[in-house]
Amino acid sequence: MNKLWLIIQREYLTRVKKRSFILATILTPLAFGLFMVIVSFIFAYESDDLQRIAVLDKEEILGAISDESNLIFKFEDASLEKMKKTYAEKNYDGIMVIPPLKNLQDTRLTVFYYSEDPLGLDMRLLIENKLQKSIRKYKISALNLDAKELESLDTKVSINPEPIDDSKADVSPMAAGVGAAIGGIMGFIMYMAVFIYGNMVMRSVMEEKTSRIVEVMISSVKPFQLMMGKIIGVGGVGLTQLIIWAILIPIISMVVQGIFGFDMDSSAEMSSAAAQIDPDDMQAMAAQIIAEIKALNWWGIFPLFLFYFLGGYFLYASLFAAVGSAIGDDLGEGQSLTLPITIPVILALYIMMVVVRSPQSSLATWSSIFPFFSPIVMPSRLAFSPPLWEVIVSMLVLVVTSLFFVWLSARIYRIGILMYGKKASFKELGKWLFYKS
Repeated sequence: MNKLWLIIQREYLTRVKKRSFILATILTPLAFGLFMVIVSFIFAYESDDLQRIAVLDKEEILGAISDESNLIFKFEDASLEKMKKTYAEKNYDGIMVIPPLKNLQDTRLTVFYYSEDPLGLDMRLLIENKLQKSIRKYKISALNLDAKELESLDTKVSINPEPIDDSKADVSPMAAGVGAAIGGIMGFIMYMAVFIYGNMVMRSVMEEKTSRIVEVMISSVKPFQLMMGKIIGVGGVGLTQLIIWAILIPIISMVVQGIFGFDMDSSAEMSSAAAQIDPDDMQAMAAQIIAEIKALNWWGIFPLFLFYFLGGYFLYASLFAAVGSAIGDDLGEGQSLTLPITIPVILALYIMMVVVRSPQSSLATWSSIFPFFSPIVMPSRLAFSPPLWEVIVSMLVLVVTSLFFVWLSARIYRIGILMYGKKASFKELGKWLFYKS
């Protein structure tokens, strides 16, 4: 036990003290803050590309159409051929021809735009939106309809969830969205952690094998102790990094928002959906989201997240360690051995994307119990309070499976770590499992 602790200390301290670890741990939250600044500037950017468009509307379908800061309409009473010759002199960027409406019942209208330079996507969508509103007003007037009565036909429907048991607290309409966002973040963190730290274990084993340092270490410790020391030590490094990021990233995010005063919702005015939301509604929605986040059972979510992090890490890190011990000097041969490990992780990520939208489905239930998927899928369901029996069964299955694969990987590791000059295959790994010590 003392030797195992020494190996864990060595693996942990040598990595934590590395300049690369310190820089990555500190610079990653700073890079996240810089990313927020850059993205905010991009969303807040207003195009300086002013478009002046000559409009030929003989039927006077459009009527009055409002201008924008980067878009000006000028109605001209001239022929198309004449405008083509003079539009450049009048400093127009293009000519828009509105054809007559043959039938007021038509739901499609093709408007012709003449220009040397094509319209950008945002500008095209903006113009189309303005034309649609103007033509709608024209049809309402031509058909002698009441605009207010037509607006009253559009009814905005919202579902307010209520518990069957009156003694239970009401469920917020924002609960599903908040749960999906938090579940997606937690699932993605698990996905990244499994890949990053599992590969870190594999590279560590490969480096010691190729440099033959492991031959000296095996003379004083058992292969199982060496493998477990690496897995636990690197896992500790991963936990340390995640805890530091969990503290620094929110702090840097608040500092960036406080200094620059960025508001991602108000800067995205190009989005028509966001533009239709009243500012008071936005504030109420933000307050409701914050309240929903605070109402979550973090005392249960956070310990379970750590449990699934450790369970998933031990499961996959042991397999990566076994693969690292089987790989020789040719690093390319490891690709075929790591493929069966990476496929379940990638599948779990895609399943997680579906599960956050339907957390109580049969796919969510069984994939959160299946041990190769549960470390990523179950954390994404924790914000939705899955049934207790599913959590307990999932935890038990993950523990048993992790212990089994740690034992299985140890039997491969004890042979592969001292095997040189022989290309490992799945058949060869199967033989190593039954070799006697």
